Amino acid sequence: MTTVEEAEKLILAQLRDYGTESLPFEQTVGRVLAEAIKADRDLPPFNRVTMDGIAVNYQSIVSGILSFNIKATQAAGDEPVAISHPEECIEIMTGAVLPVSVDTVIRYEDVEITSGLALVKVQDIKKGQNLHLQGVDKKEGDVLASIGQMVTPAIIGLAASVGKTHLLVKKLPRVVIISSGDELVEVDQTPAPYQIRKSNGYTIKAVLQKQGLQSDMIHIPDDPEITRQQIQHCLQNYDVLLLSGGISMGKFDYIPQALEDSAVKKIFHKVAQRPGKPFWFGVHANGNLVFAFPGNPVATFMCLYKYFLNWLRATLGTTEQSPVYAVLAKDFQFQPPLQYFLQVKLQSNPHGQLMAWPIEGNGSGDFANLADTDAFLELPLERTDFKAGEVFRVVKF
Repeated sequence: MTTVEEAEKLILAQLRDYGTESLPFEQTVGRVLAEAIKADRDLPPFNRVTMDGIAVNYQSIVSGILSFNIKATQAAGDEPVAISHPEECIEIMTGAVLPVSVDTVIRYEDVEITSGLALVKVQDIKKGQNLHLQGVDKKEGDVLASIGQMVTPAIIGLAASVGKTHLLVKKLPRVVIISSGDELVEVDQTPAPYQIRKSNGYTIKAVLQKQGLQSDMIHIPDDPEITRQQIQHCLQNYDVLLLSGGISMGKFDYIPQALEDSAVKKIFHKVAQRPGKPFWFGVHANGNLVFAFPGNPVATFMCLYKYFLNWLRATLGTTEQSPVYAVLAKDFQFQPPLQYFLQVKLQSNPHGQLMAWPIEGNGSGDFANLADTDAFLELPLERTDFKAGEVFRVVKF
């Protein structure tokens, strides 16, 4: 049986390049940059005032001048106004360009203004105070965001600030979510006592939407010929097939045979893990990938996060994230020789430690339990007893 580590390596050996596309920058949140965003000018682009007050030449303060004639008032966005005498100042607002004839800003709280005169009331004045100097953040041509970074609201702001109306991003694979089984009915239907509503596909779709990936959904009945036809149709029209259910050893699990008949090469079937042991992964002759997850909701959820999203990030070349670890909050036992993905609730303790509290539930069919958890804790397969205080890797969702 394939180990979790082996399964990860085999999947990551199947990375793909789906090319790039240029999109309006405001439509790229969640996408992955395929170009660097560079500063088109210094940041800030001028010596910027950071406090409302008066702008003076510091040498006037050194000379003992504390009373200044206000020559003009300059707002943010105004052209700078120059002073021509040491006794003059400019009343100036936050965000304004600092005129070249002055070099220090004294805030309103430290001056008294009467009839066009500004009297400085404090002694502790430093040259260059209350200024954000030109280019101190970034110089023209500096990289603000790199290839491989995911576009966040902060990066949208950067793009806007440098006039990037369009961004080049990595293309996403075309993905279809396939459910199967006659026991499943639509969400808006009332199931018979022996039926259940479809839920796995909507769970997968919601996870993909958080990654900026739109997907289609289809359902296949328990019919071998329809199964084969639908699988072949999807292989012709999508880059990745995400299946939920129908891959075990049941008499009505027709999907493995349909995949074999459709020239999909099995890379592995069954992983030494719980949940998700029946996980199936294969590659079509044209390079398309098939992730066939077990039908149990928790197993589907875990495999999606552990395997598919890791593959997607690697395929898109996203900046690698550091692994997350948490401290097991109480003792836990698990007997079968499988790597166990324990559902946990994460909480920080007063010492700054990330604590993982087991929320065991009732097996991989207990999807209601997922609402009370926010991660899986990876417990290694070579052990059965796990002690409070031990640190393990976390798969956050």
